[in-house]
Amino acid sequence: MTGRRRIRSTVLPRSLVRPARAGALPAGALAACAALVAGCGIVPGVTGGSGDETITVMTWAPENTGATNKPGMPAFAEAYGRWVNAHGGIDGRPLKVLTCDERDDAVAAARCARRAVAENAVAVVGSYSQHGDAFLPTLEAAGIPYVGGYGLTHDEFTSPLSYPVNGGQPALLAGLGRTLADACGPVALVRPDTIAGDQLPPLLDSGLAAGGHDPAGDLRAAEAATSYGDTAERALEHAAAGTGEQGCVVPALGDRTGTFMDSFRRARARHPEVRTATVLGSVDQTVLDASGGASGPYEGAYVTGWYPEAGDARWDPMKEVIRAEAFGDNRIDPADAGVQTTWIAYTVLRQAVESLGDGEVTADTVTAALDGGLKVTTGNLTPTLRWKFQDTLASIGLPRLVNANVTLHVVEKGRLTAAAEGFTDVTSTLEEAAL
Repeated sequence: MTGRRRIRSTVLPRSLVRPARAGALPAGALAACAALVAGCGIVPGVTGGSGDETITVMTWAPENTGATNKPGMPAFAEAYGRWVNAHGGIDGRPLKVLTCDERDDAVAAARCARRAVAENAVAVVGSYSQHGDAFLPTLEAAGIPYVGGYGLTHDEFTSPLSYPVNGGQPALLAGLGRTLADACGPVALVRPDTIAGDQLPPLLDSGLAAGGHDPAGDLRAAEAATSYGDTAERALEHAAAGTGEQGCVVPALGDRTGTFMDSFRRARARHPEVRTATVLGSVDQTVLDASGGASGPYEGAYVTGWYPEAGDARWDPMKEVIRAEAFGDNRIDPADAGVQTTWIAYTVLRQAVESLGDGEVTADTVTAALDGGLKVTTGNLTPTLRWKFQDTLASIGLPRLVNANVTLHVVEKGRLTAAAEGFTDVTSTLEEAAL
């Protein structure tokens, strides 16, 4: 997707984007229902039809595309559903997990959202999409909360029905920029030539500026290219220009980062030595292993993430779910940031439902619990999560971003290892971002 649109920087008051709760369906919901087939029959957000207490949710992500794929997210969601039901459900209620292939396509993302409405989902949980402007209006019209998206787009940090569990790309890029400001000469950012990609340069630059560094060179690249030879040459030329300090190249191309690094490896011999750096989601331990480990192009690279490293004991409960319900499913990698985000998102869902006690579980009541000051604990994988609509970062158009913590890793001997203790809060850095 290479089209351009104006980035939404203002947020409508909640009363204008939320559906009417007790009367007729709002026009947006009626339109969504009409697009499905012929009328609604049920009120979106209300468990209907079956007469039982089954909680229906949906998880979506792109699979088998030419760009970034996250099959582990819906696969883990299904495993989590089986595990929960094998242990009595959530507060005794069965959990029904629906999945949808988002296909990295705006039309498919919107179709997934309409299916969530038609199936009376009480939430969309732990999902991945860069097409927030395609699916969030449908969810908003139906009053369905979007819990724990991957944080790819501006929309996820503005919608009143979005409940992000991490700082998304904003926090990762700001944190990486602040680290590189002290470690690098010229910095070249290689990013997708997409709407989501357009939001990356000011975020990286906010971190660089906080350390007194010049902005990064902004190099756009086709998201689904099969070779990045020309882009790698331009990145190396920029990183080696000028100061005499070792420059840094920052590829942020999602699953295509590995393809870029193949081209980069061939081109770098013709240029002065540079350092690489990136963010989780563009690289993980599987990528490091496949690219040559300690002899690969990532050796010495800085990598920012949202969570503790994969070997941390705090991930043991998630790994137990995988061992019990998805042993041998190679789609699910416990080191993948998407799988980790899905685990945390379902932790949020579970605590929201449990907070309702014997009350009815609907999209409305789950939303009310999340909006009502619920404090969600995640076993110290994140800070305690609590969503307030106008929060610290509302002034720069990110009112739903409530967790700006990042972790810093470095590739040593081919392994992704912690480079600093604990979390770094980049809230103050983001406050200076020119978004």
